[in-house]
Order: sequence, then structure tokens, then C-alpha cells
Amino acid sequence: MTTRLQTTCPGCGLELPEKPAATGEGYYNATSECFDVYTEILGEEFGSPVLFGAVHQLSVDTYAVQHAGGPHPDKSMGVHLVGLYLVLERGFEPTSAPPIMQKMASAIDVWPHFEPPERSAEQRLHTVYDVAISESIPEQIDAVKAWAQSVWGAWAQHHDAVAALVAEHVDLES
Repeated sequence: MTTRLQTTCPGCGLELPEKPAATGEGYYNATSECFDVYTEILGEEFGSPVLFGAVHQLSVDTYAVQHAGGPHPDKSMGVHLVGLYLVLERGFEPTSAPPIMQKMASAIDVWPHFEPPERSAEQRLHTVYDVAISESIPEQIDAVKAWAQSVWGAWAQHHDAVAALVAEHVDLES
């Protein structure tokens, strides 16, 4: 009898069976198994114009922010936090956020460091797995939005700093 080993993702806490063929590349603070689930979700989004338009950017920003740490640079974290802020706090459509994010990425030479929030043992944030088990496009859209809200909420200590960073570099009112 063989026992399958479990992996626990350092970014989101997702526990998955160890998968020797997992392909995670190490940029995010994630296990290869968690990263493989993420890339499956991205594949679904790229294959569906509805999913791509409705939630793709939100999926990318949420995964990046939830998997802070490791080799993930401050610039990337800042850009993805800005994406979540624009969509979740300012009401931008996910497809409208990337040009603003790119403008800021080009304008800011040194990004602030946003320390990831502590994740307590009893805190259950949504993960990419919650998206993966969706059974329809509407369910997947709802799951991505719930995941994004959960992760953005965990970063509440930085909301004001992200808003100030955006206000300093972009005029959202014009």
C-alpha cells in the first residue's frame, strides 16, 4: 500500500496530493500542484470569451496577491494589488484595469513593499480550487469574484496605501 503525500501551498494553504509531474515554475510562492490548478483555470478562461472578459484579469491579480512572497517582486505585487483595487473598490471592469496597471508599472521606479497578511490556522480564504470545482460558466464567474473578494479582504491593512498609490499616479476621475 502506498501513501500519497500531501502538499500544502505556502501562499494559500491549499492542500493537494503530491503530483510528481506538476509543472509550477517557482515565480509565485506556491506549490507546483497549486500552480497547476491555476494554469488549468487560465486555460479555461483563454478558451472562453465570456470567462476571459468577465474574470481573467481578476483571476491573475487574485492568484498573484494570494501567493505573495518568495521570488515574487514588490513591483508585481503592487501592480496586482492595484488591479484588485480598481475592480473591487472602484468598480472598473476587469478588461479596463490593465491599461491603468501598465501605466503605473511604467511610471513607478521603486514600488513599496506590501507585507503579506498573516494567515491564521482557522482562517479559510477562498483558493483557486474553489474556482476549479465550478460546474458552469456562471458558477466560475461567481467563484472568481468570491475568491477575489476574500483575498482582497485579507489585505485590508494595505487598502489605503494602494488607493493612495493609485491617486498619486493616475487621475481616475477624468
